[in-house]
Amino acid sequence: MRETVDIVVIGGGAMGSAAAWQAAKRGKSVILLEQFAAGHHQGASHGATRNFNEAYPSDDYLGLVTEARGYWDELSSDEGRPLIDQVGLVNHGWIEPLRAVRAGHERHGIASEFLSPAEAASRWQGLRFRSDVLYIPSSGRVRAADALAALRTNAERHFARFLYDSPVRSVEVVGPDAVVVTTDAEEYLAKRVVVTAGAWTSKVLAGLVSLPRMVVTEEHPAHFQPRSSDTVWPSFNHTPDPDVADDDYWFSQAYGMLTPGEGIKAGWHGVGDQIDPDLRPHSPVPAQISALRRYADEWLPGVDPDRFDVISCTYTMTATEDFILDRSGPIIVGAGFSGHGFKFTPAIGRVLVDLADGIPAPARFRGLGQRAETA
Repeated sequence: MRETVDIVVIGGGAMGSAAAWQAAKRGKSVILLEQFAAGHHQGASHGATRNFNEAYPSDDYLGLVTEARGYWDELSSDEGRPLIDQVGLVNHGWIEPLRAVRAGHERHGIASEFLSPAEAASRWQGLRFRSDVLYIPSSGRVRAADALAALRTNAERHFARFLYDSPVRSVEVVGPDAVVVTTDAEEYLAKRVVVTAGAWTSKVLAGLVSLPRMVVTEEHPAHFQPRSSDTVWPSFNHTPDPDVADDDYWFSQAYGMLTPGEGIKAGWHGVGDQIDPDLRPHSPVPAQISALRRYADEWLPGVDPDRFDVISCTYTMTATEDFILDRSGPIIVGAGFSGHGFKFTPAIGRVLVDLADGIPAPARFRGLGQRAETA
């Protein structure tokens, strides 16, 4: 059988759920197809928490994160439960990039302030600071699992349909406003197809769209057990200083947050081994875990560096770490979000549906056809 709809969304993680929500709110008929079961741990959207981090220097990202905050608040109100814990976020380490972030905040009316290491340490005794700290009180953490559930239930309230365990077998463009999407159970004729397939994006779009190079990696942050339940934890980003030899063992910037009931999540950013998402090894890199434990011992005095649980997730990243939000004919692509995309989720959904309606994305994110796809 063939069913006709306005939009088919391929991929039911955060971005696909947000696209379905935004499209359904505009009165479009929407079917979302996800290859795995609801709540699966195969991709990048699972887990209880993500940083809500407004530490960006550029106007396009700052505008997008401000818009996203409004949507998160809207969803929280609609669903009757908080989706953001406004515990604040501290950014420290290499100071020069933080000055550019502070200047961006002044342009966009985002409240932030620099604190001395001593003042920051007196406020947040679970963290250690060596240099001035940029504190953003309106930041914090997103309740990621709750956010996914809220996006789905709100989209379904607007008559979107979420179909799990429904892998897409083929995508065929048959006209400027016609794409046939085939699963094992059904065939769909859609005016637009939104592909938000994360690590599987290149596989879904092979032969259809020229993508910039994206690298899929398996990352292994960890939850460290706090020494005291009374410690106050902001979310944090910590950038190594290129002029300080003591930071040479770091694999990248470090980030973290409290995940209630699980511990203090801490991890390196985008340093895992490159993988095929269908052959994911779930194998932490011993040197990275050893360095992460050393980081926790030196910089997180509020945790026990010997009591931890390693997590596995995937990243899908472009060379610049900018997102891909673009359109090729009737196919709309949202990709490359891993590492810093979750906070933007509901605003990304708006951009994707705008693309379906013929409204271009900001220039930074228009990446299709500019570079040939590589493995």
